[in-house]
Amino acid sequence: MTSSLTLASWLVLVLSLVMAIPTTRVEASRAFFVFGDSLVDNGNNNYLVTTARADSPPYGIDTPTRRPTGRFSNGKNIPDFISDALGSEPTLPYLSPKLQGNRLLVGANFASAGVGILNDTGIQFINIIRMYRQVQYFQEYQSRLADHVGNDEAQRIVGEALVLITVDGNDFVNNYFLVPFSARSRQFNLPDYVRYLISEYRKHLMRLYELGARKVLVTGTGPLGCVPAELAMRSPNGQCAAELQRAAGLYNPQLVQMISGLNSELGGNVFIAANIQQRTNDFISNPGAYGFTTSKIACCGQGPYNGLGLCTAASNLCPNRDVYAFWDPFHPTEKANGIIADMILKGSPAYMSPMNLTTLLALDTVTRT
Repeated sequence: MTSSLTLASWLVLVLSLVMAIPTTRVEASRAFFVFGDSLVDNGNNNYLVTTARADSPPYGIDTPTRRPTGRFSNGKNIPDFISDALGSEPTLPYLSPKLQGNRLLVGANFASAGVGILNDTGIQFINIIRMYRQVQYFQEYQSRLADHVGNDEAQRIVGEALVLITVDGNDFVNNYFLVPFSARSRQFNLPDYVRYLISEYRKHLMRLYELGARKVLVTGTGPLGCVPAELAMRSPNGQCAAELQRAAGLYNPQLVQMISGLNSELGGNVFIAANIQQRTNDFISNPGAYGFTTSKIACCGQGPYNGLGLCTAASNLCPNRDVYAFWDPFHPTEKANGIIADMILKGSPAYMSPMNLTTLLALDTVTRT
C-alpha cells in the first residue's frame, strides 16, 4: 500500500511539472545539438563548395533581416522553434567561425543539406558533411567544449543536452529513386533497402550514445511522394507518388520499432521517435484545418506545382507564405515547420513514441532533483 501511494505521488508530481511548463518554453540553459539534412541545416553548407545551398534570395525572406541564413526556409526551421521552446538562442552552424567561447555552451548544429544515412547519398552535391563526419565533428566539439569549461562540466553539458537528428529522406529521393535503375535499386528491392537503412541508422544512433547523447529526438521521413518536387516529376493527376509513399510507409514503422528496441537494450528512453509523416499527412490531406490554402503547390519554384528546379530570385514567389505548406519543391514553410515542432513538443502517442519532448524534459527534471 505504501509503495502504491509513493508511486501515485511521484506520478502526480510529474504531471504537475508537465502542466506547469509553458507551451512556448520548455526549459532554459540546456545545450542543443542538431544532426541531419536540409530540413535542419542552418547554414553549414554556406561554408562548403556545394550546390546544396540556401544562401541567395528569396530564402530567408521572412527573417528579421529578410536575408538568406542558409536555412532551406522562408524563415525559421524546426530546430529554431525547438530552441525557442528551450529558451535558448538558435544554435550556430558548427562551421561558423562565431562558434567559440560561451557560444559553445548553447550547443551546435552539424547538419548539412543533401546528406543521408548512407555515405553514397547526395554524391551529386559533391562536398557535404556526411553523417559519419557530423558525428566526428560532435566529438571534436566536445574537445573544444572541454578546453573551455573542463572535462567534467563538458560531460555534464553533453549528457543533459537535447539532440535532434533528421536524416533519411534523401536516401530515398536522392539515392534509391533518384534515377531509374539506380545503383541502390539494382542492389536492393525496396523492403530490403529499408531494412538496410534501418540497420545503418542504428549504428549512427549508437555512436551518438557512445559519445554521451542521452536525450535524442529522431524524426522519420515525411510523406515523400507528396512534396511538390515529386508531384511535378511523377504525378500527372496531383496524387502522391505511390512508390515513394510505399517507401515511407515501410520505413517509418520500422524506425519506431528499431528505436523501441534500442531503448529496451539501453534500459531507458534515450531515443524518442517523431512521426513527421503522420503530422505532414494531416495538413496535406486537410490543409484548411491548419490555415493553408494549398499543400500541393510550393510557394517558390517553377513548373507544375512550382516543383521543378531550385528556388531562386527568378522563380515564382507567393505573396503570403503562411497559406502554403511548402516553401520550395522539398521543404516546408516556416509556418509548417512550427506545426511540426509543436507536434514534437506536445504531440500525443500517435505522433511521439514513447513520449513528447515536454514530457521527456519534465521527467528529466524530476530525476535530476
